Amino acid sequence: MDIHFINLNQDGTHIEDIKKLYNTAFPADERAPFRMLMRGARKENIDFFSCLDGNEWVGLLYIVNYLDMSYIFYFAVDESKRGKGYGTAILHAAQQKYSGRRLFLAIEEVDEKYANYHQRLNRLHFYEKAGFIRSGQKMQEGKVIYDLMGIGGRVSNKEYRKLIRSFAGMMMLFFTMKILDE
Repeated sequence: MDIHFINLNQDGTHIEDIKKLYNTAFPADERAPFRMLMRGARKENIDFFSCLDGNEWVGLLYIVNYLDMSYIFYFAVDESKRGKGYGTAILHAAQQKYSGRRLFLAIEEVDEKYANYHQRLNRLHFYEKAGFIRSGQKMQEGKVIYDLMGIGGRVSNKEYRKLIRSFAGMMMLFFTMKILDE
């Protein structure tokens, strides 16, 4: 595979594919308004990528950067490409691109109390296979609880809030976001 990233600010060729994938891959209560993502992507610290294998579009990656942290806010592979190694390849390419930084992400809390427990467990194993480790931290955004996973070290609640503020600005007043268990 020849995975590379194209910044949507430089080439919006696949914007309709990305928008469709974004709206189908993430539950409504976990999606920021797409126009907010596009507006945020104009900032220097935000990378909104179209992910390609050669010339073939395979997915999206949205990363918020702050100091030495890079937060994978959204990541998805096109449904027709899933199960073919693209997800792992994209994550490995991201690890190379953000080498030397604390690269982290949040997955839905893995707990047997949820009806989709096995789906959550599979997602955990996928990220572990790609090199991410559980930090032992939980995060809450709105009503949803997440487990944090990363490479390169833990992120404190204070650091996380500053990172999110760099993304959301004054809109942060409308979000309830915090790292639990600190």
